[in-house]
Amino acid sequence: MKKLSFVLFAVLPLLLLTACSDADVASQNLSKAADQFEINRRIVFYNGITEQYILSIEGYCSLGNNDSPGELTVTCKVDEGQYKKHFLGLSDNVTYFAEQIDGFGASKDQYRVVLKPSTLVPEIDFE
Repeated sequence: MKKLSFVLFAVLPLLLLTACSDADVASQNLSKAADQFEINRRIVFYNGITEQYILSIEGYCSLGNNDSPGELTVTCKVDEGQYKKHFLGLSDNVTYFAEQIDGFGASKDQYRVVLKPSTLVPEIDFE
């Protein structure tokens, strides 16, 4: 029974990961790099009715991962230790696209894992 549990919880997830294509692994690694502010991007918001650009953001930016439907947050690194966060609403006629401006050496063979032990200890402000 212990061997079966080991196979189910340890080996099976590894076998599922091996079914990914090179493109899947590279794409996941590029997304991680962008979330670490390592990818130079251009994010453009476009009005489909007026056919005009509403806003263009360029720089080392991460797109929101947990945004509500109809919303998008864009967080950009503007200087060492300095960041800007943009809140944008999307609608039926407003959409966006993100373009990676420069190439980036992402692995297609191994998933990238980012560990930040410092995030386990919260920063507490007293007022």
